[in-house]
Amino acid sequence: MANRKKPARIEPRFDAFSSEQPRDGFFVSEEDRVVPATRKPKTKTGAKSRERKPGSAPRKGRRNQKRRGFFGFVRGAVYWSMVLCLWAGIAGIGIVAYIGAKMPAATTWSIPDRPPNVRIIDMNGQLVANRGMTGGEAVGLHEMSPFIPQAVMAIEDRRFYSHFGVDPIGLGRAVISNIVDRRVSQGGSTLTQQLAKNLFLKPERTIERKVQEVLMAFWLERTYTKDQIMEMYLNRVYFGSGSYGVEAASRRYFGKSARDVSLSEAALLAGLLKAPSRLSPARDPKAAENRARLVLAAMREENMIGEAELALALKAPAVRAPAFWTGSEHYVADRIMEELPQLIGEVRNDLIVETTVDLVLQTYAESAIRNVIDKNGKKHNVSQGALVSIDASGAVRAMVGGYDYATSQFDRASEARRQPGSAFKPFVYMAALESGYFPDTIVNDAPVKIGKWAPRNYNDKYYGQIPLSTALARSVNSVAVQLTQQVGPAAIVEAAWRMGIQSDLEPNLSLGLGTSEVTPLELTAAFVPFANGGFRPELHFVRRVTTAKGEVLYQHRPSTGPRVARAEIIGMMNSMMAGAVREGTARRAAFGWPAAGKTGTSQNSRDAWFVGYTANLTTGVWMGNDDGSATKGLTGGQLPAETWHEFMTAAHEGVPVAQLPGSWSGRVLNDIEGILRQTGNSGSPQRDTATQTGGVARPVPPGNVGEPAAQGGRVGSIMDIIVGN
Repeated sequence: MANRKKPARIEPRFDAFSSEQPRDGFFVSEEDRVVPATRKPKTKTGAKSRERKPGSAPRKGRRNQKRRGFFGFVRGAVYWSMVLCLWAGIAGIGIVAYIGAKMPAATTWSIPDRPPNVRIIDMNGQLVANRGMTGGEAVGLHEMSPFIPQAVMAIEDRRFYSHFGVDPIGLGRAVISNIVDRRVSQGGSTLTQQLAKNLFLKPERTIERKVQEVLMAFWLERTYTKDQIMEMYLNRVYFGSGSYGVEAASRRYFGKSARDVSLSEAALLAGLLKAPSRLSPARDPKAAENRARLVLAAMREENMIGEAELALALKAPAVRAPAFWTGSEHYVADRIMEELPQLIGEVRNDLIVETTVDLVLQTYAESAIRNVIDKNGKKHNVSQGALVSIDASGAVRAMVGGYDYATSQFDRASEARRQPGSAFKPFVYMAALESGYFPDTIVNDAPVKIGKWAPRNYNDKYYGQIPLSTALARSVNSVAVQLTQQVGPAAIVEAAWRMGIQSDLEPNLSLGLGTSEVTPLELTAAFVPFANGGFRPELHFVRRVTTAKGEVLYQHRPSTGPRVARAEIIGMMNSMMAGAVREGTARRAAFGWPAAGKTGTSQNSRDAWFVGYTANLTTGVWMGNDDGSATKGLTGGQLPAETWHEFMTAAHEGVPVAQLPGSWSGRVLNDIEGILRQTGNSGSPQRDTATQTGGVARPVPPGNVGEPAAQGGRVGSIMDIIVGN
């Protein structure tokens, strides 16, 4: 065996058979090779060495070579494309794995809480406004108009209910469209991807963010149903003009809930998603309408609507939304949002705030302000107005902070401090009554000079000897200054604060003419004790605050409040201020109900006021200009009184007539006249026997008008006079 010869190895040969070589063994011709044969070098002349093989056909060989060249190119292109795709896939998997490794574990992912919404309603349950980051409450998919999700799917994600979070078909179409247009005209993101981006990611255009978006879209599809994803999307997406969520957008653009949106309105909302700010109907109504038409066409193409519905929707005109929320009720909503943290602390959940406001009265108030300014504003150079109406319990029933909320959101009712002028005089007269004066006390209306200060009456008109009630009804300045000097500025400040004024007041003699600034809200609130018999209730806008599930977080406790003025003082004040409406400076305010009030005009007619009341409502009106410029001779008895008249007439329609609390007819002096004679109290008002009212002598102030009050000359109260103090 060891000596056995090994058979000789037969090596394959790649050259052609010659006639001398035997045709046995393993031979492979050149045509059978996978790899082309090495090309022979060129000769010096550049000609190729082409020897014709025995038995070969030259023409046929050249044709086969051509075929192999073409198909070889195709095969090579396919081959290298597959190789490229393979490596691209490997690289992509690597990138996804790397980015995914940097992200938190999917078990820790959760949907962030939707920003809480505050639903503000009036005393009858009507919506006043929605406040919060979204500006609208969350609405279930089954609650909203079915046209809304259909329109959104038709224009944004037609295969929403069939894809797995990413739509390859839509992505491919977007890529091709972008290549053809040579710009990024389509994104190819599904609604799920958009929701993932809005919930978790920053709006940056990077590969990392796009990969994260896809991974989170997969997680959303695995964790939630399609309906849940659609509902979350519609309640969070931005629709332009500060509106987040479909409910906020519906309220913003159409003044209605998403539950009541029509087909054409749904198409407009869906069209905004491409460019919310640019396509907003508040900015470009025509662009919004054109986009809505594309949405309607897409809905018809997807058989979501029929031809009749399409034709009807196309006839709907473009919606012209205002530049901002409109309606004076938003002044109330802003005020409530400022107070809410003080009532319940930080807002963490959706809330329902039940207010004291009556939207019917609010509408009357807004209409009254606008009508009067539109009619006579230019004539008197008046551009702004404010109105506050409060009931006897301190509940604010209406508040208008300006002519137009859409133009200016500054609340002139609760934030603007202005000089009240003569509208402050009731506190001067009340302090005087509490010091011993009476409505029929005779006072001397004459020019007054205190040092270098010489206050004057309106139109420099003086009446001489007149009762205190006439002085108030005619808003006599000289008498107000005399009373301020007699009773002392400190007593007037105390009376005003006691009644409800909260601003700082300067205790000087000009205080009696209303030179210290106040807001319309606090001045009106300070008149409420006149209307309810002398009690100062807590001023409030909110009755109750609850969560969306009904849990009570705050409840206002009704209370009459402390008594701040005696009943007889209130009766005398109401008698005097009723004269101002009946025959004094506020005659234009009279409307058939027992009413009282006081007009006011600041220096140079910059501010004009009328604050009046019935047993039902206390309402204050201010008019002027934001820049403090003077009006053209406007007084409180003109436009403010007319506005008050228009509002109160509408507000009291159908309400049973009620008398003002308390009364005074002058008989109280008859009962104590003998006591006054017997005591001879030097602190009591002097009497002028030449002045008779019904045969009864009435006291008049001292004749030293403008001189400093003598020590101990302060007039005591009625009880002081009776007991001889």
